Amino acid sequence: QGEDMPGVLERQTLMFSATFPRDIQLLAKDFLKEYIFLSVGRVGSTSENITQKIEYVEDQDKRSVLLDILHSEPKGGLTLVFVETKRMADMLSEYLMTNRFPATSIHGDRTQRERELALSTFRSGRTPIMVATAVAARGLDIPNVTHVVNYDLPSDIDDYVHRIGRTGRAGNVGTSTAFFNRGNKNIVRELIGLLREANQEVPAWLD
Repeated sequence: QGEDMPGVLERQTLMFSATFPRDIQLLAKDFLKEYIFLSVGRVGSTSENITQKIEYVEDQDKRSVLLDILHSEPKGGLTLVFVETKRMADMLSEYLMTNRFPATSIHGDRTQRERELALSTFRSGRTPIMVATAVAARGLDIPNVTHVVNYDLPSDIDDYVHRIGRTGRAGNVGTSTAFFNRGNKNIVRELIGLLREANQEVPAWLD
């Protein structure tokens, strides 16, 4: 405890999160004195500043569909592509570079120096595409991310909320595109609920 830090009895602790699972709420209630929970909107909801698109894409077609999306992107914005594995992050970034799209990747096996370099080139726009695993990208605040692509959809809807929250920040607008197929059917109901709550279009084939 630092000299200037208030004592435990006088200290105020604030916790902020886009999602706040019930088990974490209970943990906070156990450890914090006079715990109060406040929410703006529904906990775990998505911003209406983000246009959410759901595309049905089989696994073998994901690369070609991603290239089509990137070819149509306006210049100047940053695109964050989420995948489920470290191996896929490296493979996909290499594939994009082979197809003349400047890209980098970030995941848990990167050294701190490699992570900082990847983030620096992404922020500056030298590599305007970053392929990332969800854990590596948690907490990132990069203002110019205009598009988030869920190349691999997560199995947990809270992870989806965290991922697309990398765009549409601080009052800006953004776009989110998710590649959906039969392997993602476990989150269909929750995904539809999020889309409707944010006044987004629900594809007829998804409903």
